[in-house]
Amino acid sequence: MALPEIVTEHEWRAANAALNAKEKAATRERDALAAERRRQPMTPFATDFVFNGELSLLDLFEGRRQLILYHFWFPEDGEACGGCTMFTDQVSELAHLHARDVSFALVSRASQERIAAYKARMGWSEIPWYTDELAFQEACGTTEYFRLQVFLRDEDRVYLTYETTSRGVEALGSVWTFLDLTPFGRQEEWEDTPPGRPQSPPYQWWRKKGEY
Repeated sequence: MALPEIVTEHEWRAANAALNAKEKAATRERDALAAERRRQPMTPFATDFVFNGELSLLDLFEGRRQLILYHFWFPEDGEACGGCTMFTDQVSELAHLHARDVSFALVSRASQERIAAYKARMGWSEIPWYTDELAFQEACGTTEYFRLQVFLRDEDRVYLTYETTSRGVEALGSVWTFLDLTPFGRQEEWEDTPPGRPQSPPYQWWRKKGEY
């Protein structure tokens, strides 16, 4: 296996300082993107969708003004998405979001009975997870895919302020962030990695916890 070049501590510190400077520049770029995101226009969004047979979109806010909603691909007659499972495993303590007037929720097509069983298996007791009665995910184009959306509530009006999917979602997960710090990275074939480092097809190594 090809390992990184071995140098003196002085040389290593110089190389690491140069990398840190680039990281700080990237952080400032991310700050600029976040500032632009806060200024992005928003669009009105209907609230009369039905969840769990009795709740509206307004109820998912749980009295807060902002809602981060993740469309978890879990069809009525299929298995829960492995990638969505890995993402949800990385959701942080919700109390910190609540402190800033933000609610977080998952939405799927699966029944509450199946969702409750899967939540128990995965240990996600604190994460709200709602059953969509089809119309909501159809309106969002997510009946067979995952997506993350952000909504803002102004009294009884709701607005869609942001959405992303594919690799836009992975930036929120600490597993990928931690792996990006390591010499071998995510060890996936798409990465720009020196020859001889371990690599395998993307996504295929993911397992539900307890199945590795």
